[in-house]
Amino acid sequence: MTSERKEVGARMSQIVIHGNTVYLAGVVAHANKGKSVTEQTKEVLATIDKYLAQAGSDKSKLLSANIWLADMATFGEMNAVWDGWVAPGHTPARATVEAKLAAADYKVEIMVVAGR
Repeated sequence: MTSERKEVGARMSQIVIHGNTVYLAGVVAHANKGKSVTEQTKEVLATIDKYLAQAGSDKSKLLSANIWLADMATFGEMNAVWDGWVAPGHTPARATVEAKLAAADYKVEIMVVAGR
């Protein structure tokens, strides 16, 4: 079975497709860096939609999601955006934890795995 990589960089690939499984690297909000968790989550999920489409998939095929929040006090704020985005009846296995992210202006990072 071969692997296909998209958005390839020196350090990582943003999208890796292996068979019928799509792996995305962690996505952060570059345009909304430093803004609210709501704005950052909206951008991150829009980027995930874009990456999944590039891989021939979509959010209805999500298998798992890992979410990192800089402050767990924003869990409800992130979930308000997530709940409006995720495909009803197709919710993935998911974990959400608090963690120090790569830069202080990032408040949320999301990594998903999906089928094709």
